[in-house]
Amino acid sequence: MTNDFGQLVDAHYAPLFRFALSLAKKEVDAADLTQQTFYLWASRGHQLRDGSKAKSWLFTTLYREFLRNHRHNTRHAHIHLDGEPDDFIAETAPVADALDGAAVWEALAQIEEIFRVPLTLFYLEEFSYREIADVLGIPAGTVMSRLSRGKAQLRRLLFDAVDDSKILPMPPAETEDAR
Repeated sequence: MTNDFGQLVDAHYAPLFRFALSLAKKEVDAADLTQQTFYLWASRGHQLRDGSKAKSWLFTTLYREFLRNHRHNTRHAHIHLDGEPDDFIAETAPVADALDGAAVWEALAQIEEIFRVPLTLFYLEEFSYREIADVLGIPAGTVMSRLSRGKAQLRRLLFDAVDDSKILPMPPAETEDAR
């Protein structure tokens, strides 16, 4: 069981964490969600009869844990007493890649959750419509509709971001005659 569990974690940790980050928007919360999902697998995963459904089970469980935590946090306010930022993100990519990725993540975070979740599962985790429908408990047609609307929102946000950051032309170089 330990070796199987280790292989499961190795195979699914990164995609689960990306999905959790798209939901929670903070690395700390995403790490907690991912860890909780693997904890639940360790305690309940043996009940799954078809091992080929492990990936779907993990994503469904993570999504349900996110919803449960979200409902709990909505009902019970959190107060930070230390004043320290709790969403530190380490920069690991080259600056150009980080900026492009950051712009997309920022835009994705602004999309309504109902559209953001299917977009993340489809484009980042490469789930099929049927798998997304199973994870979210909705019909495949609804998945397609939400993907379409989510892409439209994302496209609009990214185009707005490009319009807002227009590059100003370089000032003309000085010539010796102009001095």
